[in-house]
Amino acid sequence: MFDTNRKGALAEAKIVAAAIEAGVPVLKPVAEHGRYDLAFEICGQILRVQCKWGCCDAGRAVIKVNLESSFLTPRGYVRSGYTADEIDLLAIYCGDLDRCYLLPIERLDGRRAINLRLSSPKNGQRACITLAAHLEFPGAVAQLEERLNGIQEAGGSSPPSSTPSGPAVLALGAHEFRNRFGYYLERAAAGQEVQVTRRGKPYARLLPAASEQRRARAPAPP
Repeated sequence: MFDTNRKGALAEAKIVAAAIEAGVPVLKPVAEHGRYDLAFEICGQILRVQCKWGCCDAGRAVIKVNLESSFLTPRGYVRSGYTADEIDLLAIYCGDLDRCYLLPIERLDGRRAINLRLSSPKNGQRACITLAAHLEFPGAVAQLEERLNGIQEAGGSSPPSSTPSGPAVLALGAHEFRNRFGYYLERAAAGQEVQVTRRGKPYARLLPAASEQRRARAPAPP
């Protein structure tokens, strides 16, 4: 059995190895005890990465991951989660399976913990679940590259900031869109354009109904 420090060190080392195998340059902060452990360079952007240890439950149905950090203050221990202002990606190493997983901060939705399912529910449910197979490191990196390339193409030739928040056009792959349809539907309803890509090329757009109504009422150009 490893203690917390050894688990953290092992998780970080395994995640670094997985990133290198996937061809992702890895950077490490000089000072420790920051809100992120590593940084990945993907599509010309530097993304802050928090590393976490995940463990299987007794039935090996899910990988459980604690998303809170704790630190000691004069008033005692303080627990806090992670926000998009602090990290861009969460990388998980499951010691029971010896596998690494990667997901963007947007998938955490302010949670204090997350469960990655190792198999699909028998009742066929697809909403509000997170399948570990969809987040395995190589595939997750490929999806992230696809999304970032789409954002850069939508924003012009110059790469956007390394830690963008709320892009005017949210580009993502068809696989990710299908798995979290409800979430992206709400994003579009809130006013953000969602662009779905397939094999790296624009495939469909999701716009708020109000935008479509204004566009329909707009006079035709002379």
